[in-house]
Amino acid sequence: MSLITKLTINKLTPIRDRILVRGMEFHERLTRGGILLPGDDATSTGIRPRWAEVYAVGPNQIDVKVGEYVLVAHGRWTRGIQMDIDGDEFEMRMIDNDDILLVSDEPMIDETFTTTMTPQSDVNRIQGSMHNSDGVVRN
Repeated sequence: MSLITKLTINKLTPIRDRILVRGMEFHERLTRGGILLPGDDATSTGIRPRWAEVYAVGPNQIDVKVGEYVLVAHGRWTRGIQMDIDGDEFEMRMIDNDDILLVSDEPMIDETFTTTMTPQSDVNRIQGSMHNSDGVVRN
C-alpha cells in the first residue's frame, strides 16, 4: 500500500451532497484557568468537536456553502490529505453531513487554543491518566 504525501490538482468537485473542509486544529489547548487539554492523539483525551472551513460542496448540498465554517462532532471526518490546488497548500478532509453541529459565516476562534509546550512532568501526569489504553493508572 502506498502513501500519498501530497496531491497536486487544478480543481476538485465533490459528488452528490459531500462536503470537503480544511483548517481543522488538532493541537493541545490551555484554558484561561490554566487547565491543559491534550491534543488529539488518537485517544479519548483529545475528544471534542472541531471547527473547519468549507472548501467545496457537491451539487446536491443545500445545508452549507463554500466559505462557511462548520462545527463537526468529534471523529466525524476522514483522515487529512495534503493538497496543492492552484498553488494553495493545505490539509483537506471530508466530513459527515449528519454530524454538523453549527454553521457560521465567520471564522470561529477556539479561545482555548495554545501552542504552549507541555513540560515533561505534565506529560508523565497526562500519560498516567485513566484514559490510557492499558487501563493502568500511573503516579
